[in-house]
Amino acid sequence: MTAPVRIPFPVVDEVSRHCLQEAEPETVHIEVHLPGTLDRARLRKAFLEALHRHPRILMREARGPWYRRQYEWELTPEPDVEVVTFAPSGPRALRDARTRALAKAPPLSMSPPIRLDVVDSVLLLTINHTALDGPACLRVLATAAELYGGRDNAPAAPPARPTDPRQEAPDTPGTWSPPARVAHGTPDPSPGNGMLVTELPLPHRPKSSPYTVNDQLMVTTALTIAHWNREHGARPRPLRITMPVDDRPRDTTMPIGNGTRLVEVPYAPGELDVTDMPALLRRTAERTRALKALPRPQLGHGATLLTAPWAPVTARAALTRTLRRAAAPWTSTTLLSNIGRIPYPLDFGEEAGRAHAVWFSAPARMPRGLTVTTASTAGRLHLALRWSKALLSHGDGAHLRDLFEHYLHTTEVTP
Repeated sequence: MTAPVRIPFPVVDEVSRHCLQEAEPETVHIEVHLPGTLDRARLRKAFLEALHRHPRILMREARGPWYRRQYEWELTPEPDVEVVTFAPSGPRALRDARTRALAKAPPLSMSPPIRLDVVDSVLLLTINHTALDGPACLRVLATAAELYGGRDNAPAAPPARPTDPRQEAPDTPGTWSPPARVAHGTPDPSPGNGMLVTELPLPHRPKSSPYTVNDQLMVTTALTIAHWNREHGARPRPLRITMPVDDRPRDTTMPIGNGTRLVEVPYAPGELDVTDMPALLRRTAERTRALKALPRPQLGHGATLLTAPWAPVTARAALTRTLRRAAAPWTSTTLLSNIGRIPYPLDFGEEAGRAHAVWFSAPARMPRGLTVTTASTAGRLHLALRWSKALLSHGDGAHLRDLFEHYLHTTEVTP
């Protein structure tokens, strides 16, 4: 019998594995809304075949002794569990599936560490973020759509943008002081994450603008949090917003796993001036372009050193958790993950149809406590706010949504 293939945990996977918390699971949720209904047997067959087309997703954490120097993924020829489940219809079915996506991560010990809940015409994919990220699993879902519906689900070409020479943003604020935290609202006594999803118009952007929709979303996020903190009496402090950058191809060669790198976009308190929105958008665009162009390890050089196999994983895990607690005041204010235009049609054929809404949400553990995730489908912006219940309540989330919608509209600068 051939021994299973084993792959050492990459840096992102290992750091996440060291810092797992049962109270706030590291899950990514993807929610795809279709106009029609799906056949259960066909969907199961198509999704299983899609897993085999992307075999790197068929993995589980390999067992090992306490003194091992690294964690390893073990690739499996078949899933260990039934990945696709169908929920009974009902007024609470989708809400219950969303709650489960936030409260219970697929186990790393079973292959694959994902699950797909089907609620009427909604596909709700839950991903254990220690193993995989949203764009990689969306690629697998696009393959399943093509196998199910028999229609081409190749990715659309990315929007053509002029290539700018690499440049450093000359006026980037310093990062020598701890950034602002999102001010506490009315915390919920129960543990875990809360979430709110909404659909908004895509912001208008004049042709040949020096900024992108991503820059508009970055400015919107910064203004929303600055407004929220002012309302709650927080002293003005610099904001730092983490932004994932994904350079992977979107076709079937896309590497499956955690493939984004993280950069931080800073704002000084006095910069968030809505009276000169063109200047704020322009500065943001300069910073995001410069940050995207900088070569950098996924989690920085410190994480690379921590995950080198110089000691057993148990010792490095304890050190990583200690350092993360010590660095908590320096953690960025929030995370904005803009998936952008969904590159695949997600067309499941004549009866089920093509996706008209796709939401993502990223984990929102403390000390950050709030994440903003956006994607666009069918000309609409799909926003998910996700928060730690130790920081905010559902009413707080609704107010932040209203602020976000207001400030998104203010970024629609006309010539």
